[in-house]
Amino acid sequence: MNIHPRSRNFAWKDASVEGAKRLTAEQIHDFNERGFFILPGAFSPKEIADVTAAIDPLEKIFDDDLRAQGGKLRLSKADAITFTTHIVAKSSVLRAFADHPVYRDICHDLIGPASRLYWDQSVYKKSGIAQEFPWHQDNGYTFIEPEQYVTCWTPLVDVDEDNGCPWIAPGLHRRGTLEHWETDIGLKCLETVDGVVSAPAKAGDVIVFSSLAPHRTGPNLKAGSTRKAYILQYAPDGALAYPRTGEVVEQRDPDRQFLISSPGASAQ
Repeated sequence: MNIHPRSRNFAWKDASVEGAKRLTAEQIHDFNERGFFILPGAFSPKEIADVTAAIDPLEKIFDDDLRAQGGKLRLSKADAITFTTHIVAKSSVLRAFADHPVYRDICHDLIGPASRLYWDQSVYKKSGIAQEFPWHQDNGYTFIEPEQYVTCWTPLVDVDEDNGCPWIAPGLHRRGTLEHWETDIGLKCLETVDGVVSAPAKAGDVIVFSSLAPHRTGPNLKAGSTRKAYILQYAPDGALAYPRTGEVVEQRDPDRQFLISSPGASAQ
């Protein structure tokens, strides 16, 4: 594996257990050393039902548009997988959920007192076509500085190895951003890796991992089902994006990249 040119001077910075609001010392240790942990029972069944009810019609609109355009658009493919992005800007329910105290506390404990929503998307993995999503790092798609940000992968249904739960390569996050290459099903940073672990979870848990943790998801092999997840990513306030088009973009989109509420700070 090769290191991304922008990441060659990277040094991982451990999150501290001191002053943590929600996370245990063990969870913070696992994040620092393994690159991920699971926060069980973070949301109630009603909260998950409300979020699912808000996402489902938005995903259907996207899926209908996808099929009208031939069944494939960027990483989305009809009957296999859909990525419905930036939906906090389309739903007050999702906007409020992205600023939930659970996420605020995760951001406080792993990032610090000032963070913003960087990205949000639902990912619905269908069972009509068996398709995995390859090994990648979230920071491999658009290079963000600081490179360390946090992904909160929240399952809206129970997820396991049969319907496409995440698999993670522990420890590789500490190396920084890896070089990625194009494939037909998404960017890829690893061919094979030893010691990978699956992360099955219940609806309402949160799988929390670093933007630098290589991960993949397998196909949904449960016929007639849809594996549903809502993914929220949070970065330090002032983070910069370096898209492949060459410009540098501060991550402050007024419609979606809002400041996460914390004592003494107001969302804007």
